[in-house]
Amino acid sequence: MQIAPYLNAVVVNRGSDLHIKAGGPPRIRISGSLVPLQVDPLTADQSWEIIRETMPAEVAEEFTATNEADYALHVPEIGRFRVNAFRTRGTVSSVLRLVGDEPVPLAQLGVPDVVRRLALEPRGLVLVTGPTGSGKTTTLAGMVDAVNESRAVHVLTLEDPIEVVHRDKLASVSQREVGTDTKAWSTALRAAMRQDPDVILIGEMRDAETVKAALAAAETGHFVMSTLHTTDATETVNRIIDFFPPHEQKQVRLGLAASLRGIVCQRLVPRATGEGRVCAMEIAVNTPRLAEAVADPEKTDTLQDVVGTGGYSGMQTFDQHLLQLVLEGSVSIQDGRLASSNPHDFSVMLKRAGIDPSLVDGATTG
Repeated sequence: MQIAPYLNAVVVNRGSDLHIKAGGPPRIRISGSLVPLQVDPLTADQSWEIIRETMPAEVAEEFTATNEADYALHVPEIGRFRVNAFRTRGTVSSVLRLVGDEPVPLAQLGVPDVVRRLALEPRGLVLVTGPTGSGKTTTLAGMVDAVNESRAVHVLTLEDPIEVVHRDKLASVSQREVGTDTKAWSTALRAAMRQDPDVILIGEMRDAETVKAALAAAETGHFVMSTLHTTDATETVNRIIDFFPPHEQKQVRLGLAASLRGIVCQRLVPRATGEGRVCAMEIAVNTPRLAEAVADPEKTDTLQDVVGTGGYSGMQTFDQHLLQLVLEGSVSIQDGRLASSNPHDFSVMLKRAGIDPSLVDGATTG
């Protein structure tokens, strides 16, 4: 396989993604930045030949019809990758993201204990959110693994494509891939209730139909996990409500307030050592105050305050977690401030902690 040396370079250099594009050399994303490989630029024919070789026959057929395709690629002795192929200015490009063959346990990910607690909820809805490349898949895989090790239940996942492979432990895990194991999200969601699931993982909430199905499952005693491309807890709630027309929003708010168990929002921030990135998290847990803020549109803008003062329940804002990461030396002052939700307020938090925000090396004033 022609692409194998490039994929191996991703693994060797601890990268996250490989970009294949005509007119330039392949590039690897390392610690957030794209780095070109020291090889000749690819022609349009070479780019297409390399990408076509990774496609199963049915995926190639789909790509010919739609000019884009999502699929998984496993290369022995190198790893497993999530692939998106697409056309740009008439040529074929592709981005391949390295994903694990095995889930990384939550303990090894270093996430707060409350994430494991949320993963083991018997029923309700938990959302993991963040921009593309923020580690949502890794966190969700760790949460599914926690269930797999702890509960004798049926875990049903609906993914496009399957990324991390789960093998049965205490639980029985059924992973369904859209396009391979089922024709469409809507078909899989309708069938899910007839497959006796206790835990349902929906790869992404992408429309009102998916959200309705997730809420219905959570309200009928299932535990549901899913993702959204949102930046924080407030935006997550608003995005879910905005999927629906105004006359349905009140009922959706009430349903979400009752079924929601938690929201885990993620951002990746460069490590202070310059090697790799660390995950900063905002965590909202559905306490009575938070449920009230979700249910009442006039109180939704208080969600950030509820999260910021909910430390007893395991809640934290991004800026609170970033401050902790700066204090322990994992993240530099400068990177913490750049990643913060409110740089001015974050600078005030630094001063209260005895840190001069004007410094960039993490030194304290005291």
